[in-house]
Amino acid sequence: MRYYHYISAIILILLISSCGAYKKDSSRTSYPLESSPREYKDVRNHYAQLLHVHPHKLNPALYAYIDEWIGTPHRLGGQDKSGIDCSGFVNNLFQRVYNMKLPRTSREMAEIVKRKYDHQLKEGDLVFFAFGEKEIDHVGVYLHNDMFVHVSTKRGVMISNLKESWFYKYLKRCGTPRM
Repeated sequence: MRYYHYISAIILILLISSCGAYKKDSSRTSYPLESSPREYKDVRNHYAQLLHVHPHKLNPALYAYIDEWIGTPHRLGGQDKSGIDCSGFVNNLFQRVYNMKLPRTSREMAEIVKRKYDHQLKEGDLVFFAFGEKEIDHVGVYLHNDMFVHVSTKRGVMISNLKESWFYKYLKRCGTPRM
């Protein structure tokens, strides 16, 4: 039975890694529910491996929060585990991890950041996107090594690569919340 699970996981990884024609390299850059590390005893070590950083560089509260929510489906206006949108997720994350209340919408959040260039980003900074229009309509939280956590409309809470051509094309602003 265990052998079957390993084979299924390998097939799933191969399918996912072959689907993104716009990817810059063959490494997997998004981590939906199927690869949730909930079964791992040490969440921080798992995310350190995923992000290619030393575990001591990670905020344990941030990654425990992410791990708790990874795979939660998207729901416009949602604020709980039955469904959440990007700004609701970021707002809840900042309240719980950083004890900071942010504005409710991604556009309002973008107005209160101290702007940075993408190469200056640090763990906990915000990244903003405009998909289809000029106005900001999506937000995520920067982690490490160009990776960020956000809520995908199709795949829910997940980790993606900021430099992936799809995201980088629509990146509009990034920075540290100031309040």
